[in-house]
Amino acid sequence: MSTRSPEEQLKEFELTAACLRAYLQKYPELQTPKVLIICGSGLGGLSSLLKQDDKYHKISIKYKDIPGFKESHVPGHSGELIFGHLGENATPVMCMVGRFHYYEGHSFYSNTFPIRVAKLLGVEYLVVTNAAGGINESYKPGDIMVINDHINFPGLAGQHPLRGLNLDNFGPRFTPLSDAYDFDLRLTVFNSLKKLGINRNIHEGTYFYASGPTFESRAECRMIRYLGADAVGMSTVPEVIVARHCGIKVLGLSLITNAVLGEKPASAKDASLKGKSSIDIIDQSKGMASHDEVLENANNTADDVKKLVEYFVGSL
Repeated sequence: MSTRSPEEQLKEFELTAACLRAYLQKYPELQTPKVLIICGSGLGGLSSLLKQDDKYHKISIKYKDIPGFKESHVPGHSGELIFGHLGENATPVMCMVGRFHYYEGHSFYSNTFPIRVAKLLGVEYLVVTNAAGGINESYKPGDIMVINDHINFPGLAGQHPLRGLNLDNFGPRFTPLSDAYDFDLRLTVFNSLKKLGINRNIHEGTYFYASGPTFESRAECRMIRYLGADAVGMSTVPEVIVARHCGIKVLGLSLITNAVLGEKPASAKDASLKGKSSIDIIDQSKGMASHDEVLENANNTADDVKKLVEYFVGSL
């Protein structure tokens, strides 16, 4: 939540939008992008798909050079905004190579700042990608989940990106989220799978937003599964909520990079009764998540995600 008035916030967004237009002054076709693509962990390579030749230009701007943008300090997030054309129809897009996270100490206002700037630039669609842990027991590392719903756990406890005075210039006070992830956009993805020759498992499910930065405990994983989520991650939902508040349509893709550990830990009490030591008990670290594993599996899946995003954007 920002302490600035709605009028002051609007001026800040407008200043940043004007700054970006100035950067793009020589390339007027890029000043009004149609799609914002947020590249999650290990997916920065999406920006490599942007066309670059004598006809089409690709312009990169570091976050540190953009008013209102924070710097990302997470491995796999390079921290630059890239403008260019993507897909068969050469759709003008802006790519966030790296995002801002609540666990980094940024406010939700800062985390979602680029969404409102994108709206002022003319963006109509948000493609948001992330790396996520598989909660659904049928999900395996390397699978992709098309997000059809979410659980905003911090938001239910009051940490909500729309908390505070409403920004009436962008959207209504009470924003419905029953259609947060657009049906027609999801349908486009599933209709494209055979044409693109993608053979990996593509699921459709619910994303659980936890603020991080720790990976979930075993008990938390069981709770999240009980609540009906299929995958869990530390991003995306605040961005989606603000996008929907702005009237931007959303497509969300999760790369399943690890299977969560939901089994109860080994019992020290039982081991004591049986006269066993930790050496006799299964390794408690086996299967534990790590950011290196997340990046590795994201990189292994990235090519198929690139195909999906390129086809989807090209169909708009």
